[in-house]
Amino acid sequence: MCRSIKTLRPPVLPGEATEDDIHAAALQYVRKVSGFRAPAAHNREVFERAVEAVAEATAELLGSLEVRGQAVRQTG
Repeated sequence: MCRSIKTLRPPVLPGEATEDDIHAAALQYVRKVSGFRAPAAHNREVFERAVEAVAEATAELLGSLEVRGQAVRQTG
């Protein structure tokens, strides 16, 4: 899908994902599915809301994952 989105969970990421890591992945995802690198002014608000929603869902996912029986704690 989007090759510039990296895996954000340990042990693949050598530490916890930061808010910046999560936001960058969300931005890449929204860019890919919308087909826009930068939205036009009339689409900017909905684009930014989508990035925020994807970032929140990603943070929730990472905070809830269990890897080898242990919860993966993300504080980003």
